[in-house]
Amino acid sequence: MAFQEYSHTLIQAAIDQGAVNAVRFDIEDILFDPRTLLKCMFGCEDWGKGHTCPSRPNNISLREYEQMLKRYRWGVLVHAHDKRTTQRISYALESQAFAAGYYFAFSMSDCAICEECSGRDGLPCRDPRRARPAFHSVGIDVFATVRALGLPIETLSRSDQQQNWYAAVFVE
Repeated sequence: MAFQEYSHTLIQAAIDQGAVNAVRFDIEDILFDPRTLLKCMFGCEDWGKGHTCPSRPNNISLREYEQMLKRYRWGVLVHAHDKRTTQRISYALESQAFAAGYYFAFSMSDCAICEECSGRDGLPCRDPRRARPAFHSVGIDVFATVRALGLPIETLSRSDQQQNWYAAVFVE
């Protein structure tokens, strides 16, 4: 199956599983900016604790993430209004793509498998097979990437505003 056709299959699967939007991206659409790490280092309570955090021991550099991710040609961006949904869908799409022969398929989403990350207590990850890093934590400018793809994202100034969560599935 041609990758353009297969991307439509994954997009429909994402929508069927509860995504608000799902769009195909080319790797050139993914905008990298190492300043994303500043937001992780200064402002995230998981810094130095979370298992999918860029501060975890033996993590690779942002440059290495960028080099690896730029080896992909395309993928699917998943949009929902809560991070559990984006993670569940992106992991399902990764599994579906893998089973279809895209053996390097890899999802990235803000980890929400557990109610509270065991890393905060210094314990091992409860589900390392499904745990994935957030794509902002590996140097991807989520705001610029999402906006360039025509999807909604804004900084929140009020607690009653609806959040937009995104996950990326790098397929081929």
